[in-house]
Amino acid sequence: MRKRERSATPADSLEIFRSKRIEDRESVFVAAFSPTLPVKTLQGLDEFVTATHRIAAWRKPSRQRSLRPESMVLYDLGHDDDGEKWAGSRLKSILEDMKVEGVIVVARWYGGQMIGPARFAHIENTAKEAVRKWQSAREELKTEEAAKRRKVEQDAERQSLELILKERDSNIFALRGLLARKKAKLEDTEVAPLTPQRPMNYASMSLETLKRQEKARDATIASILHRINDVEDQMKKMDALEDAKDDLFDGIESK
Repeated sequence: MRKRERSATPADSLEIFRSKRIEDRESVFVAAFSPTLPVKTLQGLDEFVTATHRIAAWRKPSRQRSLRPESMVLYDLGHDDDGEKWAGSRLKSILEDMKVEGVIVVARWYGGQMIGPARFAHIENTAKEAVRKWQSAREELKTEEAAKRRKVEQDAERQSLELILKERDSNIFALRGLLARKKAKLEDTEVAPLTPQRPMNYASMSLETLKRQEKARDATIASILHRINDVEDQMKKMDALEDAKDDLFDGIESK
């Protein structure tokens, strides 16, 4: 009489991936795969208690270490036919061929009619389906995690760009004031007061728009600096001209 193993908890069930039922001449086949649970736990699922056979195979990383670090990972491999001769080794081959780590269990309820080699096809097909469900779930999880990472990165980039743009706006206002003062000095006129620009609502802009705004601000700053340099060059020329005039007058007076 088979001893009943520990039943899977609700938390464990999140790590179990099941195939659809296959029914053939009153025999029923269902597979369950888990990348983490022990083989006894998977064989001991409540839904498998009444099964005639609970065929299992496992492929887990071995605790043994290879003598060559660059060599392939070593695995603990095994199977349990549970009365269905040769079925366990077929499940083990599936785990190896699909290159997955974990435990696969196929439960069979024998309906009283022998179905021959077809039983092996059903065992293999349900096992592959259960493994593929896990693979699909894993890829979906990777996609979700990648999307979460991208969002975190984009949010951080947004915050950084918003701060940079506010700083750029402040710099532009200061540089325009400096340009206005220098032009007024060059032209000997009063400095026209600057009207502060209305703050931009950067929080409502998309990341791509913020990037374009940053490029535009950099171009504006470069343009203002260029104009400041032009004004300073003109002021230097005027100062040089005034110095030349003073030297000329000093020379005339000395005569």
